[in-house]
Amino acid sequence: MHRFAGIYTPLATPFADDGSLDVGALSRNVEKYLRSPLTGLVVLGSNGEAPQLDDEEAERVVSTVRACMPQGRPMLVGTGRESTRATIAATRRAASAGADAVLVRTPSFFKAQMTGDLLERHYRDVADAATVPVLLYNVTMFTGVTLPADSVARLAEHPNIVGMKESGSDIAHIADCIARTPADFIMLAGSATTYLHALCAGCDGGVLALASLFPDACVRLRALVAAGSIDEARQLQRQLTPIARSIGGTHGVAGLKAALDLAGFAGGSPRPPLRPASSTVVDVIRRQLEDLGALATAASPTTTTDRI
Repeated sequence: MHRFAGIYTPLATPFADDGSLDVGALSRNVEKYLRSPLTGLVVLGSNGEAPQLDDEEAERVVSTVRACMPQGRPMLVGTGRESTRATIAATRRAASAGADAVLVRTPSFFKAQMTGDLLERHYRDVADAATVPVLLYNVTMFTGVTLPADSVARLAEHPNIVGMKESGSDIAHIADCIARTPADFIMLAGSATTYLHALCAGCDGGVLALASLFPDACVRLRALVAAGSIDEARQLQRQLTPIARSIGGTHGVAGLKAALDLAGFAGGSPRPPLRPASSTVVDVIRRQLEDLGALATAASPTTTTDRI
C-alpha cells in the first residue's frame, strides 16, 4: 500500500480575537487528531483558508503542525498558486518546513485559458522542481477549473506526481481517472457526501473535512468498503451525510468552524471577508452533532465523537 493512501483531514486555521494566527489552538487541535486513527493531516487546504494567509503565516502554520507531528504521520501541504513560479516557490518552502508531499490545486484566475495542455505543463514544471512528491488537486467548486482525465493519465507518468485529490462529486470522472492511471497512483476523495461512492469507484482514501469531526467513522467506512460490507457502509454514510453537507457545500468554512467549536476543538471565526455562521446555522449544526453524539460537554470538553 502506498504511504499516502488513507484518510486525512484538512486542518482548519484558528485565528485569535485580533485576527492573527492562533498557533497554540492549532497545536492543540493537531495533538487531538494525532490520537485518532487518521493517516495524516493536510495543511493549507481550502478548509484551512489558505488563500486568506500570507506567505509568512503559511510558513508558520506548516512549521507549527510539523513540530507536533511524528515523522511517521504524513503531512500534506497545499502549495497551489496562480503562477507556476509562485507554486514552485511555495512548494520549496513547504518542503523545507517538513512537508512529506504537496497538494497543488489548479490555477484558476485565467480559467478560460486553462487548457489541459497548459495545466500539464504547469504540473510538470512544478513536479520537476519539487523535492517532495506532488499530488494533483481538483477543487472545481472553488476554481471553476477541472483537470481532465486525459491530462491526469499523462501526468501520472511523471515519477514525482504520485496521486490526486478530487474534491468533486462526479463519480464517473473519478472512476475514469482511476482507470487511466497506474495502480500505485493514489486517488483521494474530497467530497464527504459522496465518500462511499468514491471508495466503491476505487479511491484509496480521502481528504475530508468530515474527518475533523468524525475521524474514526471516516476510517471505519473505508474499512467496511474494503471488507465488502457495503450495506453497513451505506448506513454509516447515510448517518454522516447531513453534517457532511452542512460543513461542506452548504455552509463551508464557517459551518466547519462552528462545528469544531461545538465538538470541543478550536474553530473560531473565519478570516474576513468570510463571516461566522449565523445563530440559525449553528443551531442546525448543533442538532446534527447531538444526533450523532458528538457534542462536547463541560465534563468532557475534548470529545471528538464516534458514538455513531
